[in-house]
Amino acid sequence: MPPRRRYDQYCSAARALDLVGDRWTLLIVRELLAGPRRYTDLHADLPGVSTDVLASRLKDMERDGLATRRRLPPPAAANVYELTPHGARLLPVLQALGEWGQAGLGERRPTDAVRAHWFALPLLRSLAGEGVVEVTLEEGTFHLRLGALDGPAYGDGPAPGEPDAHLAMDTATCTAVGRGELSVPDAVRARRITVTGDGPLARSLREE
Repeated sequence: MPPRRRYDQYCSAARALDLVGDRWTLLIVRELLAGPRRYTDLHADLPGVSTDVLASRLKDMERDGLATRRRLPPPAAANVYELTPHGARLLPVLQALGEWGQAGLGERRPTDAVRAHWFALPLLRSLAGEGVVEVTLEEGTFHLRLGALDGPAYGDGPAPGEPDAHLAMDTATCTAVGRGELSVPDAVRARRITVTGDGPLARSLREE
């Protein structure tokens, strides 16, 4: 493989951008924070990326120790990509970047793609406690692992097993929560978020 382009600056920010500054790399990290993903799943959830660019970025991430590729055992028998512990430490970086970018999000444009699990990062900033929270929007369902110290911070689709709490809301409410315009307790009290579940986490969300 050709050598990566580098800034050649003795600065930690420049060193970080040597690894993640290329177009699409951080969005690939966003997808892999949800756990192991097949190449076809990554391509489907990164609308606009070409197959050549996605393959190139994944190879770079493997070479730089941000991601690994492994073969799932039968019956899946498919290759998946997943973050290394070093790559997973980019979670707070993406959360901070997303928080900084919320002000410029504005209204959704007709050409904007959207996936339900893209709302996971802003919701992680807005929810406290520990446990698995399943979230349902018009666009689909995803789940969060609050307080997780290892493994995926969130995942696409329903939670594996019984979640500690289930939140149902519309996309406008989820966006307002992510922007900091509306707190989760206020949204629950205003009946813009419906909380179901019998565990301590669900009860605390209803009682805050």
